[in-house]
Amino acid sequence: MGGLGAPEIILIIVAILIMFGGKKIPELMKGLGRGVKEFKDAQNGETNTANTTSTEDKTKV
Repeated sequence: MGGLGAPEIILIIVAILIMFGGKKIPELMKGLGRGVKEFKDAQNGETNTANTTSTEDKTKV
């Protein structure tokens, strides 16, 4: 009770295809993946190299 089955998932996918079209979906998934990666990195306390170099430069002064 309450779980998503195969028919519900297929219906959701069809609705997304109708709303956004086939060409827009890869861009949406790319953005979603990037957001998930940034979230996981933030949870682990990691920062990207641009932020680390700017903070390293400030500590050297």
